[in-house]
Amino acid sequence: MEKRFNKNLFVWVFTFLLGELGIDRFMRGQVGLGVLKLITCGGCGVWMLIDWIIAMTKAYGSSYGAEEEFVFIDGKYDR
Repeated sequence: MEKRFNKNLFVWVFTFLLGELGIDRFMRGQVGLGVLKLITCGGCGVWMLIDWIIAMTKAYGSSYGAEEEFVFIDGKYDR
């Protein structure tokens, strides 16, 4: 079964809900920043705000590719 999700909505939700834990940085492949963000609780909210602005302006770069949708086939991410 194939499911498609809007990439921007996916990033906004994860940044808003899990940004303080650094999950959004882990998803982008920035493990070092994700760990640092996790240890500092999102930089006391500062990093979370910055990442929210990055997500809203769609400036997250090529981490997610140029496509506008994520595709999951049988529960697995498909690039």
